[in-house]
Amino acid sequence: MSGGSKPRNGVKANVAMPAMETRTSPDQHEMFCFQCEQTKDGKGCMSVGVCGKDPETAALQDLLIHALKGVARYAVRIRALGESVGADTDFFVQDAIFATLTNVNFDAEAIQKYTMEAVRIRDDLRAKLAQAGGDLSDPALASHEATFQPALALPDLVEQGHAVGVEARAVGWDQDVFSLQELLTYGVKGTAAYSAHAFAVGQKDPLIADFIYEAFDYISRPASEQTADALLALCLKCGEVNLRAMEILNDGHKGSFGTPEPTVVRTSPVAGKCILVSGHDIKDLYELLKATEGTGINVYTHGELLPAHGYPELKKFKHLVGNYGGAWQLQKLEFAMFPGPIVVTTNCLLEPKPSYADRIYALNAVGHKKVQHVEERRFDPIIQQALAMEGFTHDDAMRSTMTGFGHDAVLQAAGIVIEGINDGRINHIFLIGGCDGLEGERSYYKNLALSLPQDTVVLTLGCGKYRFIHQQQQFGNITGTDIPRLLDVGQCNDAYSAIRIASALAEAFGTDVNSLPLSLVISWFEQKAVAVLLTLLHLGIKNIRIGPSLPAFVSPNVLKILVDNYNLMPIGGPEDVPKDMQAMLGNA
Repeated sequence: MSGGSKPRNGVKANVAMPAMETRTSPDQHEMFCFQCEQTKDGKGCMSVGVCGKDPETAALQDLLIHALKGVARYAVRIRALGESVGADTDFFVQDAIFATLTNVNFDAEAIQKYTMEAVRIRDDLRAKLAQAGGDLSDPALASHEATFQPALALPDLVEQGHAVGVEARAVGWDQDVFSLQELLTYGVKGTAAYSAHAFAVGQKDPLIADFIYEAFDYISRPASEQTADALLALCLKCGEVNLRAMEILNDGHKGSFGTPEPTVVRTSPVAGKCILVSGHDIKDLYELLKATEGTGINVYTHGELLPAHGYPELKKFKHLVGNYGGAWQLQKLEFAMFPGPIVVTTNCLLEPKPSYADRIYALNAVGHKKVQHVEERRFDPIIQQALAMEGFTHDDAMRSTMTGFGHDAVLQAAGIVIEGINDGRINHIFLIGGCDGLEGERSYYKNLALSLPQDTVVLTLGCGKYRFIHQQQQFGNITGTDIPRLLDVGQCNDAYSAIRIASALAEAFGTDVNSLPLSLVISWFEQKAVAVLLTLLHLGIKNIRIGPSLPAFVSPNVLKILVDNYNLMPIGGPEDVPKDMQAMLGNA
């Protein structure tokens, strides 16, 4: 790769590579989507998404991103004149991007509304640019993203979406440049999702919106104005910006709900009427707890909301009684068995089974034509339905797990950890976590965690923790302490906490993160995980193991860059755990 701006961290993009392929005509499939780890056959979903997304919705999501690129074309030029496009526009763009993440919104009509609003905002920004003295003759503003008008009829809108989908966009681009465009797009999607979460707790940073506009504007340029080096630099910058998004989300959570603290969480039901809250949005959970206080309804968390139990302001609600179930992919079984309404605040949503379709509700960017959408946290119908249902009839035997080991809690015990490393009680630290998914290969993570020797510590985060969090007692404590060997750092966005912990340990030992007795073993699934990976690469962190498979959108040459510069490596199969474990314990 040659030309363009210099990538960050001294990454040399201009290494010798084979000749790059250029696609000359689009393949003809009903749809094409390869943005998540579970894409069909590791290549792409071409008739229906493994997630359940149909071709209509896939095309509309492609068109929505296209429309948001049009917004970006104007936003970049307005901001260059020192003008603002407004916080409302920034939030809309990030929320609309969020709707295109895997397992968020399957509702074609909702995506249509997002698209129409995006075009309206784009055209308003055109007028604003003119009023500010901007140059409307700029060739960039004649691009299709900046000028197209959406069809009014949904079938025609779908056809417009097919024309700007992955297969159509790939025509005329070399394989590696297009791969980096997709890597950047999915990193932006994850960053936008985290920033949208931060908006919910009163946190925003215009620099995040600036970057999203910059990235979308760049990949809307003609081929003659894009280079692989510049795209790689933007991907690493995306990691930097995503770090900021996770930081302000962390600040918003702590400012709103207090600093997480180690907490025992019940994981078995108690008798009583009940509501289950899934997703990531702690603010939604908090507001539902306020709305249900004094009603006799017990509230349970599910999936990525388990760490909410560590926040002091949420712990004040006595009817927040525990966590029910596990990771997102089990929801069709777990939701069917839950005897109350279910509220899904963010991803991941699956098409509901008939047995619970009449009692599942979606908030925010989440949507499905078979799921009722709740606007502005109007929880009354949910509460009334919970009161009308029987709920759990008896207390199950007590089962529990622990959460709340964010960087504040862990760093309070940093002295003990440092002493343990120095005297040999702690030989190695593992970060094993990220997203969970359906494949049996993901048992690798469980097998690895449960095979580790007593002189290791395991940090975990995201829904990937459910592979082994319920076996927490098997891990025991760090020798000579009451500190658990398995520490749940939090949600996937709490990768920020893991980074803070690693950075503090590196500082204490007078070294860098790559020189610590630390191994990162990451499970990925969707676009937030892509953003987190780019953050780790931005920080120069090497020797990351990722799986269960590599992204389908990363070309062989782009993968070579990541391997050569960061030693990024795929995990093996479950049978490879002993070999990989020994390699990691030897700092290989």
